[in-house]
Amino acid sequence: MESQIDTIHILTLIGSVALLMYGMKVMSEGLQKMAGSKLRNVLGTMTTNRFTGLLTGAFITTAIQSSTATTVMTVSFVSAGLLTLAQAISVIMGANIGTTATAWIMVLGGSNFNMLGVVYAAIIFSIILIYTKKNTNLGEFIIGLAFMLLGLTTLKTNAVDMNLAANDGIMGFFASTCHWGYGSYFLFLFIGGLLTCAVQSSAAIMAITMTLCSTGVMPIDMGIALVMGENIGTTITSNVVALSASTQARRAAMAHLVFNLFGVIWVLCVFKYFVGTICSVWNVPFTPGEASGAVSATSLNAILATFHTAFNVCNVLILIWFIKPLERLVCMIIPQQEGKSEDEESRLVYIGGGVLSTAELSILEAKKEINVFVDRCVRMYTFVQQLLTVEHGDDFNKLFSRIEKYESITDNMEVEICAYLTKVSEGRLSVESKQEIQHMMRMCDELESIGDSCFNIARTISRKRQYANGNFTEKQLEHIQNMMQLTEEAICQMANVIEHGEQRFVDLNKNYNTEHEINNYRNQLKSQNIVDINNQLYDYQLGVFYMDLISECEKLGDYIINVIEASGIKEKKKNGFNVI
Repeated sequence: MESQIDTIHILTLIGSVALLMYGMKVMSEGLQKMAGSKLRNVLGTMTTNRFTGLLTGAFITTAIQSSTATTVMTVSFVSAGLLTLAQAISVIMGANIGTTATAWIMVLGGSNFNMLGVVYAAIIFSIILIYTKKNTNLGEFIIGLAFMLLGLTTLKTNAVDMNLAANDGIMGFFASTCHWGYGSYFLFLFIGGLLTCAVQSSAAIMAITMTLCSTGVMPIDMGIALVMGENIGTTITSNVVALSASTQARRAAMAHLVFNLFGVIWVLCVFKYFVGTICSVWNVPFTPGEASGAVSATSLNAILATFHTAFNVCNVLILIWFIKPLERLVCMIIPQQEGKSEDEESRLVYIGGGVLSTAELSILEAKKEINVFVDRCVRMYTFVQQLLTVEHGDDFNKLFSRIEKYESITDNMEVEICAYLTKVSEGRLSVESKQEIQHMMRMCDELESIGDSCFNIARTISRKRQYANGNFTEKQLEHIQNMMQLTEEAICQMANVIEHGEQRFVDLNKNYNTEHEINNYRNQLKSQNIVDINNQLYDYQLGVFYMDLISECEKLGDYIINVIEASGIKEKKKNGFNVI
């Protein structure tokens, strides 16, 4: 008798998959908010060699239950210069092993027993945590886990109710496509990759694959072909994120794709033997293209999970010794673009491809982009210093145009970074991360003011150059250079605090002392300027240009202090002494 699949069954199927995906997302975000920056620090520091990188990638992926999140985070670290390409490849290999834990959770939660009792108890407990605000992040993690298990349980129950094995249409499809030999394997491999790419969740497709195999609808070898396709489809996310990132980031994403493609190729060469070996481990007879209707659902799911683990572990054992050749291969596939100066590109360096998979991970991108913002402000100020001493007209015009371009870049960076942070703030964030975003947005505003101030100094120098009644006196020039040197000291101190303030002990007194020196020097020169004009050492207009430069440098010092205060970095002491 043919099974009828009604609308309720279809909606339940879609809803359970959606609930599974949403649960994994909430669970991952909750864990990342509990860990905060520690999770990012682990990935950034525990990668001293290929083996520690492998273990780090496996550990983080097992913890957050998302190889996509780990891979995207790794790509962003490469883009930010925190990881080398070789280190990133080892972390990605570890992520591929870590992601196999998801399948084993499905074996436990989806087949061995009904999880509804545990799920509802977990939901009640998590709601109490969230609404009493005792531990909101833990509550989110638990409710995410509960939703994931509820999705798995509902998916299993719905599959039994649908009785797919009695549906002539579905069984006819598998009967007509499962006896083409390697043609069938390539077909299901393509379907697995396409579906994973479409829903951006290998876990969801793995759950559907387990459901189809455990109900006797799809032969186990076709299910395994789907699993291999899922391994390729899951690499698409990191490659999409890296499209607008740096060359090294695109190479890291490509290494993920090459790694999985290599695994699929060699497994296909020994496919029937490999699958037969996995089946024999669970004492299940293997007949290519035939569904194992008499085998328990638990055993069939365990075979899929075992294959997923063995596939990735064997692939890592082979390629872990060839990281350098793999690095050279992806460098050949994605060559370095020549003739481009990143520091003068209007586009952002690290932020690209939209907000990352979780809001917490996106904060790292914004932090590194602000560091670039700081570096560009420092570089812009060095150009302003050079402008004061340039004599040749063409050289002056070229340098002035460069400063003008940098001013436009700082305007664009402020708008784009703040727009990105606004999107990030719409996600679920910890209290600390919300405060961090507020600090970063204020920093961007003050950094843009530094760019404006540098351009104002350049414009004053340009107007003074067009003034026909003489140049600055030696004393004026000496005072301007002294003031610029003080300002240079202040802006370099600021850059040091912003880049290293979270890792080192910070003495902010140096920054405030320098700013006081700038203020006092401005006041001294302002009084002296009136005396010099009265003594007719130079005319009034030249004095105006002179004081405009001095005053703008003093404003620049104020903006520099504002950036430090906006960063939220507090002074840290060690044994009674402050050092940086």
